[in-house]
Amino acid sequence: MTTAIANESARINLRTSVEAKAMIERAASLMGTTVSSFMLQNAFEAARRIVSETDTLLLTQRDFEAFTASIENPPTPNAALRELMSRH
Repeated sequence: MTTAIANESARINLRTSVEAKAMIERAASLMGTTVSSFMLQNAFEAARRIVSETDTLLLTQRDFEAFTASIENPPTPNAALRELMSRH
């Protein structure tokens, strides 16, 4: 976690089952940290992973080459595209 994120303060409240709370407390204790730190670190890492997976586009080598070729050598605009682009 970056220092800027660690130094800013915002509150997140949640409710959970007794069993989940006990498990989280035990895990935090085993890691030698507070429940808040344990939950923040793990939630932050999960959030970062999910956002990264959503924001990352994976292409096969063939698809990447086709994509870059289309950018480097775009097709000539046809009449329909020229008409569309001339609309306001």
